[in-house]
Amino acid sequence: MAEPDAPPARCDLAVVGAGILGLAATRELQRRHPALSVCVLEREDVVAPHQSSHNSGVLHAGIYYEPGSLKARLCREGIAAMYELCERRGIAHERCGKVIVATDPGELARLDELERRGRENGVPGLRRLDGDGIRELEPHAAGVAGLHSPETGIADFAAVTRALADDVREDGGTVALGSGVEGLDAGGSAIVLRHPGGALEARNALFCAGAWSDRLAVMAGAPADPRIVPFRGAYLRLRPERRELVRSLIYPVPDPALPFLGVHLTRHTSGEVLVGPTALMAPARDAYALRRARPRDLGQTLAWPGTWRLVGRWWRTGATELRHAASRRAFVAAAQRFVPELEAGDVEPAFAGIRAQALARDGALVDDFAFSATDRALHVRNAPSPGATSSLAIARHVADQADRAFDLRG
Repeated sequence: MAEPDAPPARCDLAVVGAGILGLAATRELQRRHPALSVCVLEREDVVAPHQSSHNSGVLHAGIYYEPGSLKARLCREGIAAMYELCERRGIAHERCGKVIVATDPGELARLDELERRGRENGVPGLRRLDGDGIRELEPHAAGVAGLHSPETGIADFAAVTRALADDVREDGGTVALGSGVEGLDAGGSAIVLRHPGGALEARNALFCAGAWSDRLAVMAGAPADPRIVPFRGAYLRLRPERRELVRSLIYPVPDPALPFLGVHLTRHTSGEVLVGPTALMAPARDAYALRRARPRDLGQTLAWPGTWRLVGRWWRTGATELRHAASRRAFVAAAQRFVPELEAGDVEPAFAGIRAQALARDGALVDDFAFSATDRALHVRNAPSPGATSSLAIARHVADQADRAFDLRG
């Protein structure tokens, strides 16, 4: 990839955030409007610095999401587009399939609901499994029933993001790294974005800022609801000699009331097999290190009324996540339920990611993708998993909104 660009003084469209979604939306708008001058502003010194590179790399097929939701539609559109892009550009990916395992009869009703959602969402090849069917696909897994999704896969999302950045530059756009937005003024004929090197004046702006999306939206005049609350997800990995325990992706049956999928085992394009993640509310929006805390981030989380309503409602789940974070044995035991041969000595630390989760004032975790608009700007307010899978479809959705809201004549 080319050397970082310096931000220009003016452009037609500014995009804030050089993650997979910001760059996908930029590329989509450039290709719709070739005469448009575009600049992407990224606060870090690399593209894909946060969620786009700190994830399991799973391409979701659309099983979990409420039929009719944006997540359901854009996930199905997005996975097809992502497979096509990876194949065309030679980016590491694999249609390895997924098995969702119910370990006791009490989970069968939830498995039924997942099957219903998957079929309504048009997930191809979805089939119900009995215990023998699970073992045929995953010899080391055990359960009373399961669902198999052969369309689910894995991809190198960081490599996808770098490819999108190359496309943006080749189409004439600027990708300015180390250029975080420190302030903005909207009104009149332009929106002015202040960054460490000066200011960028744009006719319109698109904000795809992940964990910082709420802060920038409020700065632009949007309501504070929903607030981004960061959740830290830590992964372990199987030691190389134990990778044969997992052939593809093995998941538990999740709690449908929460947007988290539980501790699972996933093959990565690197060849590693990941175990995780945890889902622990974090004291910083970049808390990749366990002890990292930022007073502003923590203060905003604690001051948000929804935080305390969430804690009051889900304190037992929170206690379980704390136990997983504190004890490797407890963490591994969560995956041992469906892969009984797994032992605490089979794993070692891998990495952590931060999920930028929107939380409403009433304590509800925002489940669907969410967007808002302010003067001369559009904002992606919530795009957690399957955000990476859906990114090319979300880009089309955002570009449709921009075509209606912005003057994109170039």
